[in-house]
Amino acid sequence: MRAAVIRDYKADLSLETVADPVCEADGVVLKVLACGICRSDWHGWVGEHPKVKPGAIPGHEYCGEVVEAGPLAKWRVGDRVIAPFILSCGQCPECQSGNTTTCRAQRVPGFGEPGAYAEYVSAPHAHNLARLPESLTPALAAGLGCRVTTAFHALTGRAALQAGEWLAVHGTGGVGLSLLILGRALGARVIVVDVVQERLDHALSLGAEAAVNARDGDVAAKIIELTGGGAHVSVEALGIEATANGSLECLRPMGRHVQIGLPVGHTAKMQINMNAIYMKQLSVFGSRGMPSWRYPSLLTLIEMGRVDVSPIVARHVPLSGASAELRAFNGPMPPGVAVITDMLG
Repeated sequence: MRAAVIRDYKADLSLETVADPVCEADGVVLKVLACGICRSDWHGWVGEHPKVKPGAIPGHEYCGEVVEAGPLAKWRVGDRVIAPFILSCGQCPECQSGNTTTCRAQRVPGFGEPGAYAEYVSAPHAHNLARLPESLTPALAAGLGCRVTTAFHALTGRAALQAGEWLAVHGTGGVGLSLLILGRALGARVIVVDVVQERLDHALSLGAEAAVNARDGDVAAKIIELTGGGAHVSVEALGIEATANGSLECLRPMGRHVQIGLPVGHTAKMQINMNAIYMKQLSVFGSRGMPSWRYPSLLTLIEMGRVDVSPIVARHVPLSGASAELRAFNGPMPPGVAVITDMLG
């Protein structure tokens, strides 16, 4: 099959013919219909993710058509499915408690095993997969597996966002736009923060109540002023120290901070304003992905028309265009995300 392979960090992906994936007993092999290009992929491409080594095939947010199914899988050839990026075992204590994103034996294509920047991908533990609704295009579905699901679980499964509350979103990439769209659907008042005015203007056009350019000064003070005391919930969607502290400091007393941005490599350990946490008695949540059993609740909102995720996807690119998209993460990005929709191009 054709695949994009990391041969050297920070270098163009190598387009190669590699062996087709092997179908595991409880898994399926998918023909990849679409695969998102995510900042997490960039962390691996630059050499900061410990599980991504030269020879890796990136790609963890994907949807596809079943071309082979193992004897223990419920899916059949021809089924179209969405894959969460964390494929949990279903057997360990964490899985049995419902907290499948903390599975002890989790598998993550693109991080430690071949991902979906390829014609085909192996998806073990296929009980995690969800059927692709006919109303959802593969390009939009690919974004669900990481960005939209991560945002949905952060707001509803971790922070318990309530209608009428102020939500501050730090970073307006794919996850940030998902937080904005979902936050508004849940009845929250949303403020977005970024350093790229074009992205802030885009967020305002999608319904953000206010936008703060972090280049203009004290972000936390501005949000406290705009909200009359601080956000109730604040989500960091970039994974760097400055925005993590800005998120904590912009909260009102008893507020809830959610860390979605991936702290890895040189950002794995940060100096955090513990005084703000202590004095304002803040709650701090980590959030990574979404348990697969929560897919029906999110897909129902989308199919009912209560959530429109289409503004998230801005660019459809061929597999040969993935390197340019990864390189673009080195600097400020334009609004929206890119999705690979042509694995032969």
